[in-house]
Amino acid sequence: MSVQREELDERRKALKERFIKERGYWSDELWGEILKLDPDFFEAYLNFSAVPWKKGVLPPKIKELIYIAIDASTTHLYAPGLRQHIKNALKYGATVEEVMEVFELVSVLGIHTCTMGVPILMEEVKKMKEGVPKTE
Repeated sequence: MSVQREELDERRKALKERFIKERGYWSDELWGEILKLDPDFFEAYLNFSAVPWKKGVLPPKIKELIYIAIDASTTHLYAPGLRQHIKNALKYGATVEEVMEVFELVSVLGIHTCTMGVPILMEEVKKMKEGVPKTE
């Protein structure tokens, strides 16, 4: 069942405008339905997520590069957020090379599959070989 597209009430309009003011963007794909379904939850998220934008010391470009790292990480992989934060980072002056470097840094998260898994695999192979009589 989908939510009907309807006009936002005054509270929801105010929350949307506040999000745009505090976060610098809006995406109906990311936030529109949440705002419509549960404005209390949306407001709580806005209060939490806007803190670095209100009191933070990092420049906006760096904040967006961090968001890119989060959305591109192996354990998250959130394409809509990644797209939005790439647009934001470029708007704040990030270069294609800087975004690519973030991808390169984040890609090492997946390497832990090998750095953890291969030694365990080798231990188990060794145990199997020790338990099986050698045939020549």
